[in-house]
Amino acid sequence: MTMLAVNNLVAGHGLLTAVRDVSLRVHTGEVLGVIGANGAGKTTLFRTLAGVHPATSGTILLDGEDVSALSPSRRVASGIAMVPEGRRLFVDMTVRENLQIAGENGRAGPWTLESVLDALPSLLPLLKVLTGGLSGGQRQAVAIGRALMSNPRVLLLDEVSLGLSPVAIEGLYEQLAGLKARGDTAMVVVEQDLDRAMQFSDRVVCMLEGHIALEGLPQVLGKQAITDAYFGLAQGDIAYA
Repeated sequence: MTMLAVNNLVAGHGLLTAVRDVSLRVHTGEVLGVIGANGAGKTTLFRTLAGVHPATSGTILLDGEDVSALSPSRRVASGIAMVPEGRRLFVDMTVRENLQIAGENGRAGPWTLESVLDALPSLLPLLKVLTGGLSGGQRQAVAIGRALMSNPRVLLLDEVSLGLSPVAIEGLYEQLAGLKARGDTAMVVVEQDLDRAMQFSDRVVCMLEGHIALEGLPQVLGKQAITDAYFGLAQGDIAYA
């Protein structure tokens, strides 16, 4: 079942078009990995999907309903939640308070404080700690928990492992694997580590200069084709069927 459908999306900054005619599909329970160099348009794409950045043209459908004109808060209420690059937590509030605020402004569903702590057990001993004093890995876990508290149908994770230590990345992906195993949420993940992205994603798209240069199953495409697309060396587009 297609949960997120993006059709011919165009978005930009002033005179710069950062997202060029992007179309993609993500199914319930699927993980779509988004790969691309800095400046490829990944963050603009995510911000446009979340409603933070306006689209110039194109449509965004959530479970068949057009959400293209909705505000960011209404998209959260509809079921799109983003874990932004840099986490963007309320650093002068505790972990518990960060999670509860998201729960109060999301949609009804199975994710509660208790179920989030079950899925992300590393947060349990941190509930009374101010998020400003947490490590990078801990902050990322809080950011994911905060997004889950809104009961998303689509979870957008931008630069999920950026700035984290190898140990923190391993722990984070163990928790994400648990979320993936539930099979009830579509995930779109920006990940700079090609090996990690290929291992964790069901499908990948590689963005280059704002458009999708390559799309498909990672085990079918292979690392060389993905690397070539990443650096703009691919000889034409490869479409996923």
